[in-house]
Amino acid sequence: MEKIFRKFAHKTSELVGSPYAFLVSISLIMAWLLTGPLFGFSDTWQLLINTVTTIITFLMVFLIQNTQNRDTKMINIKIDELIKSIKDANTKLLDLDDLSDTQLTKLEESFKKIAHRKRK
Repeated sequence: MEKIFRKFAHKTSELVGSPYAFLVSISLIMAWLLTGPLFGFSDTWQLLINTVTTIITFLMVFLIQNTQNRDTKMINIKIDELIKSIKDANTKLLDLDDLSDTQLTKLEESFKKIAHRKRK
């Protein structure tokens, strides 16, 4: 089930992220706007677009989040491999997930100081 969902989520995110999906969305909105006078800009006419966009947004949040989580994991693994392969690298950086936000901020500040010293 997980593999099927992963493939579905990936394919869907590729599809909805395309220029064609954007054009289809714009076309549907334009069609909805053009039908406004036909339906007298009624509450039902407005409710239709609100309901459709809410449902699509609700479903897309889960699909996009799944794809983003997977991409983030893959990038982190690749970066971990690069850190591990550098002889003088600080391998403590491989396990940043367990640090608190305060610890991460302190670590970030220390790297900013290093970067600032290197620029001088």
